[in-house]
Amino acid sequence: MKKVVRGFYSIAHAVKLCKPNVIAAYPITPQTEIVENLAKMYSNGELEGCEYVTAESEFGAASILVGASAAGARTFTATCSQGLILMSEVLLNAAGMRLPIVLVNTNRALSAPLSIWNDHQDSMVLRDGGLIQIHVETNQEAHDMVPLAFKVAENSKVMLPFMINMDGFKLTHAYEPVDLLDQDTVDSFLPPYNPPVYMTTKNPLTFGCYAPPHCYTEFRVVMQRAMMRALDVLEETYREWAEVTGRDWGGHVVGEFLDDAELAIVSMGSLTGMVRDVVKELRKNGVKVGLLKIRTFRPFPAKQVKEALKNANKILVFERAVSFGYEGPVGIEVKSALFGLNPEFYSFAVGLGGRDVPREELMKIITDVYEGKVEQGFHFGTVKEFEEVIV
Repeated sequence: MKKVVRGFYSIAHAVKLCKPNVIAAYPITPQTEIVENLAKMYSNGELEGCEYVTAESEFGAASILVGASAAGARTFTATCSQGLILMSEVLLNAAGMRLPIVLVNTNRALSAPLSIWNDHQDSMVLRDGGLIQIHVETNQEAHDMVPLAFKVAENSKVMLPFMINMDGFKLTHAYEPVDLLDQDTVDSFLPPYNPPVYMTTKNPLTFGCYAPPHCYTEFRVVMQRAMMRALDVLEETYREWAEVTGRDWGGHVVGEFLDDAELAIVSMGSLTGMVRDVVKELRKNGVKVGLLKIRTFRPFPAKQVKEALKNANKILVFERAVSFGYEGPVGIEVKSALFGLNPEFYSFAVGLGGRDVPREELMKIITDVYEGKVEQGFHFGTVKEFEEVIV
């Protein structure tokens, strides 16, 4: 059923259809309306077999889900920015304990200075934390990825937390037409959660135990193997989703106009739509540019990225975050994936703290790179004189 809804509702509706057993929530802008909608569904009796817990903090919400997941429950939460950072201690434990908690992160800038607006700095802080991470471009994609996230996270070959990243405000509060899933479709795709290991009063277990030096490495080895297996499991699940719903989102990466592209542009998240429009306009004018959209960020699909970009002479990455002291985190990953190739490489951090990225700015950056007017390396987009932004 197609309806015009806001992004946070598209998430809440999909979560409901996945029949979670425990939802733990703490509000933070721009995530709050996701858990508010779920709270309304709970109070209306639409979340059968589910406990909805209002926690005292994001740390508390994540801790509740660790306990619930260890006891065999299907679990969900949502957060962003400072809330995600407050959760981070618990989420790192959840990854090490192999608990398939699903969360939605409505990407928001980190303090300080304080910002409630969108960029990707929050999720990038956890890129090495053992959570599967994907970034979505539209609210339809966000909606569809919720059942997929539960299925992948709960796969016995994986058993890791799964974080769906959707851009705060730009998607969460935007109205878009979304073909909402129905219960029968989700039930045919997502089976009930049947954890291979869980705690009961009759079968007490220890999760996250103390590991002396003689065995700690082995815990990390099996965690890394599970994360790398997730690449294949994700690919299979993307294909299965297309078969069940008729909606084919592609795989870890989606390439467009790359066969003859002299300049390949890499993007992730909602900015991709604007980049695509600029690429199409430039191609009409004879400029050989292409686009690579990255959906799966962790585990990073290095082979697919290298294959997609192998013919380009120049690579341009649009970043929404900074790895302070080096470059942009997406560019670092892409550059590593291209080892053995030798294209010119550029990355630009744009839209930090929710700053608008107008079409004209993208057009100028792309054109300047294409025409050789920019030095290789990492750059920021539009930067004002510092005095202009100090009150």
